[in-house]
Amino acid sequence: MPARSYKDAKIYMYIALRRVFGAFGIELNQPNIERAADHLLAGDAPRVTKEDIKHEIMSNHFMTNKVLDSLVAEGFILIERAGKEYNIRITKKGVLHLREFDRFYREIYKEQLKMHYAYRKGGWVDVD
Repeated sequence: MPARSYKDAKIYMYIALRRVFGAFGIELNQPNIERAADHLLAGDAPRVTKEDIKHEIMSNHFMTNKVLDSLVAEGFILIERAGKEYNIRITKKGVLHLREFDRFYREIYKEQLKMHYAYRKGGWVDVD
């Protein structure tokens, strides 16, 4: 049996950022996304919670917090408290970073992404 590959915080950060962006339901590579991002981010963003991220990265509470803290530190997301829950929003910097590096991340994490989404229906990653 092959050894289980370790997924570090970097791949989880990518998966989480894609999840937050994916809530908008728009194409990342659409023309003029820079201008569209301003409009999208100014309105009511789709609801993404810490639990959504935890489920998406299929990890524990500790790793989820580590990933979210790293994304906040990079300026890629904002976390807003709403009662007992946290809403996560992508920033324009996060959208632009994701657009610029999406292909790169998908290529270097190709095998890990295939394994991560192997048994899930509705995964957004098409790595082939």
